[in-house]
Amino acid sequence: MNLPNVVTGLIKSQEQFDSAAFANFFAADAVVFDEGKTHQGRMAIQQWNAQTNQEYQTTLQPMGYAETEGGGVLTTQVSGTFPGSPIVAKYHLQIADDLIQSLKIAV
Repeated sequence: MNLPNVVTGLIKSQEQFDSAAFANFFAADAVVFDEGKTHQGRMAIQQWNAQTNQEYQTTLQPMGYAETEGGGVLTTQVSGTFPGSPIVAKYHLQIADDLIQSLKIAV
């Protein structure tokens, strides 16, 4: 599967539960939408990811990637210590200048 470098890096940092590295794949003013909540800015994204890692130890297994205008949709199997694991989720990404501008996670 051919993934953009920023997506490959994001997945690798998640595998290592490295929230600081994870957040560095986002633009300074990026936005993440997950579970009905909005997290804006690199620091908020890092905190959200660290909390999620602590609670659920989430891992991502890419299943497919479709390019869209300005980004793409990553279909991934998400596993962790949450009820119903694993699930299939779609990561809707907007990418510019090799950084994620927005991420919306849909189950």
